[in-house]
Amino acid sequence: MPKLFRITIAQPYKHRATAYVYFFLRMLVIPIIIRSIFRADFESLFLCILTLILFLLPSVLSKSLKVDFPTVLEIIILLFIFAAEILGELNSFYVRIPHWDTMLHTMNGFLCAGVGFALVDLLNRDEHFSLKLAPGYIALVAFCFSMTIGVCWEFFEYSMDRYFGYDMQKDSIVRTIHTVEMDKTKSNKVITIKDIEDVIIVHSDGSEKSLGLGDYLDVGLNDTMKDLFVNFIGAVLFSAFGYIYVKSKGKGIAALFIPTVQQEDENQ
Repeated sequence: MPKLFRITIAQPYKHRATAYVYFFLRMLVIPIIIRSIFRADFESLFLCILTLILFLLPSVLSKSLKVDFPTVLEIIILLFIFAAEILGELNSFYVRIPHWDTMLHTMNGFLCAGVGFALVDLLNRDEHFSLKLAPGYIALVAFCFSMTIGVCWEFFEYSMDRYFGYDMQKDSIVRTIHTVEMDKTKSNKVITIKDIEDVIIVHSDGSEKSLGLGDYLDVGLNDTMKDLFVNFIGAVLFSAFGYIYVKSKGKGIAALFIPTVQQEDENQ
């Protein structure tokens, strides 16, 4: 067996703390795989296998890009994957735990800004790259990169809901709505409906059914805007840390999250 393949599968992480977290989380996923097989729950089985593959992503990127990921960043990525796929999807934490989705989207904004920042910062340090970018510009690129990822993810959620019947854009309950659709004069006048207590659904056959939620059901808009807003907060936070990191020449809290070029590869 080739050495590189053996290292990637058996010992994907060289940092001891990351390796411990990796193997611990993997041991938590394996029993779920076994349970999914016995129950013939192929959707859960797929998510578990996907999770195990994603656990290797930081290691694969590190070897492919010849960069060192800080231990803190590796552990956060592993915990993020576990929290999103295993806890969020399979154990319904998105529904059971308040603000679970909000927490993960904030973290996603932070991590994606870190990825964008690292890509530009590594390029900025390359001796073959003649253009040197200012710290503020690097921070701006990191912010834009994170927000772009966030927007693309919301496009993905909408597409899954619209065309495949999922509910990734979680609905929310509101008691007041504002709409111009109910303006019979068609003069773009906003009609406000307050103190909604219930909504009656009328089917095509004339049958009626109470929504039973006590209020009006918003179909995903509030969730999408909330996700983008907390992604914005995470992106701004890391961009600020990254700006300080560049200005202080590699110091500051951002150093815990920014990959660096592997020294051994530079010396070869």
